[in-house]
Amino acid sequence: MPQKQWNVAIFMFDDVEVLDFAGPFEVFAVSRYEDGTQPFNVYLVSEDGERVVARNGLKVDVDYSMENCLQPDLLLIPGGQGTRTLMHNENVRAWIQSQYDDVEHLLTVCTGSLVVAKTGLLADQAATTYHTAFDLLTEAEPTLDARPGERWVDNGKIITSAGVSAGIDMALHTVSRLLGKDFADKTANHMEYEYWSVGQFGEK
Repeated sequence: MPQKQWNVAIFMFDDVEVLDFAGPFEVFAVSRYEDGTQPFNVYLVSEDGERVVARNGLKVDVDYSMENCLQPDLLLIPGGQGTRTLMHNENVRAWIQSQYDDVEHLLTVCTGSLVVAKTGLLADQAATTYHTAFDLLTEAEPTLDARPGERWVDNGKIITSAGVSAGIDMALHTVSRLLGKDFADKTANHMEYEYWSVGQFGEK
């Protein structure tokens, strides 16, 4: 019997932080059912479908543009210095808003939450971000409940994480929500990664 598979779109842009997208990409891409099949179909999307230049000059080819990408079940917005420009891109914000009703989860890593905050989707919800970016986060959406010191924050549909490596923990938490903690533990063991299975820093 075929196992369920989720489409996971990771949105890419110039000056994206490398581990912000590569960490969750690894989590979703290496997850396996017992029969070896993959529960997650992971792909990269940019505004125009063109190569992006990530932080420190890493050049990354993407799979789709916003216009032609597969419909995601999970949409992940990573962070990095590029979010300071991206959060003011009306075309990208409109696309994220247009995807929201159809995705199962909207995920952010680091300052990716700034972009989502500017869409209005984080209004009256709890959220975290990179530890030096909370002023920008609350400026982008004054009604949100900022959660400094939390590794990730799960609102049900929207899950935000703190900076850089925290995206790995958030991705494993998402795997746990969809497929169970034992499945997430198996994925973490494959990666030889000891992860935070609860949101608070200092707790595992």
